[in-house]
Amino acid sequence: MTGNAIEIDRLTKTYAAVGGEPPKTALDGVDLTVRAGAIFGLLGPNGAGKSTLINILAGLVMKTSGKVRIWGFDQDVNPRQSRASIGVMPQELNMDPFFTPRQSLEVQAGLYGVPKRERRTDEILETIGLTDKASAYARNLSGGMRRRLLLGKALVHRPHVLVLDEPTAGVDIELRKMLWRNVRRLNEEDGMTIILTTHYLEEAQEMCDEIAIVDRGRIVAQDSTQNLVGRLDAKALVVTPQEDTPIGELPGLPEGVEMSRRPAGAVALTYRRGEVTAGQLLDIVRAAGISVADVRSEEPNLEDAFLALTSHADEETSGEAGAAA
Repeated sequence: MTGNAIEIDRLTKTYAAVGGEPPKTALDGVDLTVRAGAIFGLLGPNGAGKSTLINILAGLVMKTSGKVRIWGFDQDVNPRQSRASIGVMPQELNMDPFFTPRQSLEVQAGLYGVPKRERRTDEILETIGLTDKASAYARNLSGGMRRRLLLGKALVHRPHVLVLDEPTAGVDIELRKMLWRNVRRLNEEDGMTIILTTHYLEEAQEMCDEIAIVDRGRIVAQDSTQNLVGRLDAKALVVTPQEDTPIGELPGLPEGVEMSRRPAGAVALTYRRGEVTAGQLLDIVRAAGISVADVRSEEPNLEDAFLALTSHADEETSGEAGAAA
């Protein structure tokens, strides 16, 4: 398919009032498109609305208003086709403890109406590295193996879109590498569109072509990963002095330049490239009588962009707490 795998227009979800609490708007007029064949990151702080959005895509939560199209199928017009176009690997380890991995995959395939002759149980077991555990009860599998099984269950019906909800939370490095290797293969060889939510921002920066950041039920940014990081004008110059010339205060630092301490006596001078140059900062360091052993620059990363776009939520929360106190 060319074009968009996911198209969301003015999506809203409001949960009804419960126990005297006012109604809660989890999604507030979300517009979102995901290009077919992309590895797409959906990021946001806790409570931003990511899980609600994913559950609406999966057909587990009813939206309040708006339009959702998955692989060209409108959820309201073609609900069965839209659900069949997406597979979701949930964050929670929810599975029947008395089913084996083989049985779990067979049952899941049956729920999606996959005929027996078209099922790929053995192929999926090999893909997720559970061939040797195919007949073991799920209750006897390790946490990492259970997470692999969740991935397998999401693949039984050959979805066009695969959603990975915090797939590497609490898993070891080996499993994380295996998961990303399989994800890249599914994307490159099968053309599967991948939507990833994660709190490991370095993973998102490495894996995703494009990223959307959700904050308080709204999309506050959507762009290519490179462009999103490139929006930041901040940069850091890290200066490590010779052992006999520790860095104290640096008089004459331009307004807006922030100095922070690093290990081994180094300091980081954070500045905006449009206002100050690295050469000017080095001149100030040398003018202070500092002998420089090493100097390097640090570019902004996805974590910096994420914090710049969502940090106001923390500020308002702390302000409300202070007012309540």
